[in-house]
Amino acid sequence: MEHFIVSEISKHGYLAIFLLMTLESACIPIPSEAVMGFGGALTAGVAIAGVTSHINIIVVALLGVAGNLLGSIIAYVVGRTLGREAVERWGKYVLIRHHDLDKSEAFFAKHGDTAVLIGRILPVVRTFISLPAGIAEMPVFKFSLFTILGSIPWTFGLAYAGRALASNWQSVSNAATPISVIFTLIIVVWIVRWYLKRRKQINLSKT
Repeated sequence: MEHFIVSEISKHGYLAIFLLMTLESACIPIPSEAVMGFGGALTAGVAIAGVTSHINIIVVALLGVAGNLLGSIIAYVVGRTLGREAVERWGKYVLIRHHDLDKSEAFFAKHGDTAVLIGRILPVVRTFISLPAGIAEMPVFKFSLFTILGSIPWTFGLAYAGRALASNWQSVSNAATPISVIFTLIIVVWIVRWYLKRRKQINLSKT
């Protein structure tokens, strides 16, 4: 994946950064750490991975934000147009009931701003936060605004870190990987605990 990212950005520059960040935010597993880290490294004006470029750091970071917004809107639309129907149809297989979906929608109605804003800077969470926001029908203007505000520190931070490290830009991605793993494990553990608790509740209700 890293080789693919380097190759595409080396060949297509700004366009590749924008498209890769769009795909990442649309729930395609492309590491934004590598995209923004390498993009930022290229702005240092030195040979990176055999490529010498003079692209602008601000443009790179802003394209990261723009790609983040577009991809997030795509995922949001999927969640909003297909999410509820899909959960209602298939949710029973993972022990999700109508009541659970109602509660999630109520949560986003009350805390959606914070959830989207903070979620944008959390590894793993940031990629998928758009789906529940769409299912909960969070107002699109608020969703877009908080997506932009939440993604700015992430994209600018990664781009400038890549620029500062230049030829060692991979360390940006490497440093973020353990954090991503930790957050992934936390989410998996939470889901497993929720599943076991839900199954126990359903079994008790049948007795």
